[in-house]
Amino acid sequence: MAEEVITMKSKLLTLVFLCLSGLPVAAQEAEKPATPTLDAAAAQLEAQLQAAIDELNQLREQQAAEKVPMSRKLRDLEADLVKLRQEFQSTNRVLEGRTLDLTNTRNRIKSQKDEVTYLSTLLNEYVNSFDSRLHIAEVNRYKKAVEFSKLAPENDTLSNQQVFEAQAALLGVSLDRLNDCVGGTRFEGTAVDPSGAVQNGSFIMIGPSALFRSADGQQIGTVEQRLGSLEPNIVPFKDPLLAGSASQIILGTSSVYPLDPTLGNAHKVEATEETLWEHIKKGGPIMWPIFVLAGAALLVVLYKWLALTLFLRRPKKKQVAALMEAIAKRDDAMAQREVKDMKGPMGAMLRAGITHLRDPRELMEEVMYEQVLSTKLKLNSFLPFVAISASAAPLLGLLGTVTGIMNTFTLITVFGTGDVKTLSSGISEALITTEYGLIVAIPSLLLHALLSRKARNVVDDMEKTAVTLFNEIGKADAAAARAQQPQGDWRPV
Repeated sequence: MAEEVITMKSKLLTLVFLCLSGLPVAAQEAEKPATPTLDAAAAQLEAQLQAAIDELNQLREQQAAEKVPMSRKLRDLEADLVKLRQEFQSTNRVLEGRTLDLTNTRNRIKSQKDEVTYLSTLLNEYVNSFDSRLHIAEVNRYKKAVEFSKLAPENDTLSNQQVFEAQAALLGVSLDRLNDCVGGTRFEGTAVDPSGAVQNGSFIMIGPSALFRSADGQQIGTVEQRLGSLEPNIVPFKDPLLAGSASQIILGTSSVYPLDPTLGNAHKVEATEETLWEHIKKGGPIMWPIFVLAGAALLVVLYKWLALTLFLRRPKKKQVAALMEAIAKRDDAMAQREVKDMKGPMGAMLRAGITHLRDPRELMEEVMYEQVLSTKLKLNSFLPFVAISASAAPLLGLLGTVTGIMNTFTLITVFGTGDVKTLSSGISEALITTEYGLIVAIPSLLLHALLSRKARNVVDDMEKTAVTLFNEIGKADAAAARAQQPQGDWRPV
């Protein structure tokens, strides 16, 4: 209907345009007389215009008649559109909610996967470190469970659930183990005795402490792991009472448990104890020259100590005072008698001086100084050897250190660094030789200083006594010279 109205309007516009376009021609021809053709055309146009107007009125009536049902239909369609829009919005909200739920579900799945990965990592770490937490006596007992749990992640035929079940089974085993260790458990197994033989027997464990009794009852002791061995090793009880108590509790006839609170460390400490001779033997061949040097230095020190303390005689102070008094009195006979009984190097020096009492003073000084030098040489004899020992002993210790380190590197070349015990011999040689070198050097240095001081004191006493003697002689000569001079009046100038 709308298209017909539009068509009618376009026809009317065309007709009006034609009428307007014909006006100039009609103006030009107005002066001409009307013809029947023009009137006929006008009449025809009026008829057409009237027909068009009638058709337009008809179309308007038809449009008015059709407008109401179309408006009603339009309202119905708009209502349907609103309803559809509401349904679309509701469906869209549902879809968005489901999308959000799907996103949350995916996030939960990812979170659970991360938890599964984390738990799997924890289980793998626990499984891999479980055997390291076991006592050496329990290794064979839980060997199958540990191997099954370790190999489960590498088995392609097992699902993830089966892998988790295998690893979780080890958790159950570990919980049972904890309960057994708290209350005590007994199980069968094998252990290596001190001779290296494998013995079948029974273990009993309470906490981290384990005891073993062989089937024949000959080997009873605690169990420990030794370097380089993957089997439990028996440390027998040295006390028969402890061995008997351990045997009875393993057999279930006693409740007294011989607990080692050090968990085997006491046996290790006891194994490190050694005698002096064993300690010296670890020092190697360099220990022999160190001990020879120490012995020689000790003999020299003893000899010099006895010589300077017991056998070295000194004149008494009264004898020296009596001699000085005789010198002051210029009594040669008395001086000879007093110096005759004096012992030791000081007595020999004074006798040599008194013998040349009336000789020139320079001669007397040289004679006495000769005695001082002779005594000094005797007192200092062998002392340089003690000083040399004090200097040479640390050098011998250093030589032992070098040879010990060389032996250590040789052992490293042969055996590697895996076993520390194989390297302990070279390290012991290096340290023990240094130790004994210092043990010899420090006392030798101190004794040399002490003996040198004692010898120097003897020489200092001799020099002091000689100076005193010369001073007394000088005083006596001055007094005699003053006595021979005539006495005159003293007047101030």
